Amino acid sequence: MAKEEITPSEWQIMEVLWACKEPLTSSEVYRRMQGNVDMSQRMVRVLMNRLNQKDVLGYTVDERDSRVYHYYVLRSREECVKEKSRKFVDSYFSGNGTNAMAALLQSFALTDEQIQELEEILEKSRGQDTENPDQEGETHA
Repeated sequence: MAKEEITPSEWQIMEVLWACKEPLTSSEVYRRMQGNVDMSQRMVRVLMNRLNQKDVLGYTVDERDSRVYHYYVLRSREECVKEKSRKFVDSYFSGNGTNAMAALLQSFALTDEQIQELEEILEKSRGQDTENPDQEGETHA
């Protein structure tokens, strides 16, 4: 688990690495980000080092040049989104997932297809609650 939350700037770097699916140097990440974000190459290196300290990225040292690090993802995008979502619910809704979901649902107009997708997610969630009764202290009959 990360020591600290991933910042928006760090998230931009992670998006590059998640999309690539192979280790990249900070220079390669910078090149892929150019034009999309206003960030210096030095800042990319600093943020990648922070992501390593947060146990989100790992690295190997280049065999030909020990000054070059090849960074790779330690935590999937899905893991990070779940953690970010939990922290959001804890921060703004006192940990109450029902209130968080209601607020989000009332903020958007949904298509029938999106509603169907949400119903499927709720059904899966209902099955998970019976497998993990300690979540939120709720169980479903």
